[in-house]
Amino acid sequence: MTWGQGLSIFFLTGLDIVSFVIRLSALVIIPQRHNPSTATAWLLVILLWPWPGMIAYSVLGTNVLPSRRMERHNAMLSYFHDIQRMMHSELPGTISPQLPPSLQATANLAQNLGYLSAVQGNTVQYVTETDDFIDTLVDEIDAAASEIDLLYYIFVDDSQGRKVINACRRAARRGVTVRLLLDSVGSREFLRSSLREDIQRDGVQVEEALPVRIYRAKAARFDLRNHRKLAVFDSRVAVTGSHNVTEPSYGRFGKLIWKDVSLRFCGPVVRQLESVFIEDWYVETGERLDTSHLFSAATDFSGPSCLQTVPSGPSYQTENYQRLIIASIIGAQEQVTITTPYLIPDEGMLQAIEVARLRGVKVRLVTPARSDQIIAGYASRAYYEDFLRLGVEVYLYNKGLLHAKTVTVDDNLGFVGSSNFDIRSFSLNFEINMILYGVQENFGIHRVQGLYICDSHRLTQDEWGKRGHVSMALESVTKLLSPLL
Repeated sequence: MTWGQGLSIFFLTGLDIVSFVIRLSALVIIPQRHNPSTATAWLLVILLWPWPGMIAYSVLGTNVLPSRRMERHNAMLSYFHDIQRMMHSELPGTISPQLPPSLQATANLAQNLGYLSAVQGNTVQYVTETDDFIDTLVDEIDAAASEIDLLYYIFVDDSQGRKVINACRRAARRGVTVRLLLDSVGSREFLRSSLREDIQRDGVQVEEALPVRIYRAKAARFDLRNHRKLAVFDSRVAVTGSHNVTEPSYGRFGKLIWKDVSLRFCGPVVRQLESVFIEDWYVETGERLDTSHLFSAATDFSGPSCLQTVPSGPSYQTENYQRLIIASIIGAQEQVTITTPYLIPDEGMLQAIEVARLRGVKVRLVTPARSDQIIAGYASRAYYEDFLRLGVEVYLYNKGLLHAKTVTVDDNLGFVGSSNFDIRSFSLNFEINMILYGVQENFGIHRVQGLYICDSHRLTQDEWGKRGHVSMALESVTKLLSPLL
């Protein structure tokens, strides 16, 4: 044996020993840090590919946030909780109003999981078309007299985004405070463009949410994203939902149109939504904005609707929106309808749907026939078999990419916001969703969901069983890895 051959054997033996240590360490450490499904997926990756798996886990394996972020989050959470408690004693009929028992349980759970109570006295308008959404933002920006706060995952300098950008510049020039808080990944092109510098010279404040850097003391793992979509104008009007600030094609698949839904609010819920922006701004910049007006008695409570804001994300102790949806599905009496672009439920969500079906509840899922994400698309389709077996009605939307995130339970409870029906939105992303209480308040959601179903094809078990073997194999692999997606 030559010296070179001996060195090669020594090197390969060393690699084998280290690979064994990596696998053994993973078997001990990972199950202690994750739920069984996520732990199983990570162990599969590391046992098959120990070195790449170890690197991936070190980068993506935990959603624990840096201590500075958590300290700022907890400080604002405590402050807002004190404000709400004071306002509840002063305005008991509007802050935490009395609801029917089934809805009251949902409102109590949502408040315990977050920090915001149900509030009475709001007005709601639905916005479904991108052109109307952009026009709404521009009109409100042009009408604003003091403050404009925009928080978006995707903000693009295209034909639609430029309308919002120009309106923000006009507002800043007339002395209005304009703040843009944009996700570092979703809005990376705009954040790194010369246009950002141009609008900052006009007085528009632009900040990155969860910046991606090699040294990530402020950002934790790079795929924890701020997926919220929120606009607040003069503490008077707020807009939130699934729309991003971009063209309806999102610049993908030619002219495949994305279908979204957002809500425009007036009333006390606007102050709740503003508090979410204030917290995010403080966490990212350290600047504590004025909060003296939040939940004040001067708020207009004349609207008819009872609403509740539910912020969620890894800064909360539990996957609060996931818990809320599970409880609502289990409590359903007649029907549950879900629209989502990405359909990757966790075990708890599958069990909740199974319980609902066993109780005779009608469950409908509406999701795009064509996904913009290849891996996530196969992972979503991997669950069709489970849903069909349970008797769930699965509808595949054909007229574009359905991007609206809605859930209705019976005729008097609805959820609209930024959260997809997937593990990423429940566990990793910062999201914001609205709860609408009452039959009249949810009429608009049911109408929108009905239109989506009319433009969809209902999937049958016979049809699904005829798909190709390659698709089946890809679905099986991505389903195993779905807790990591």
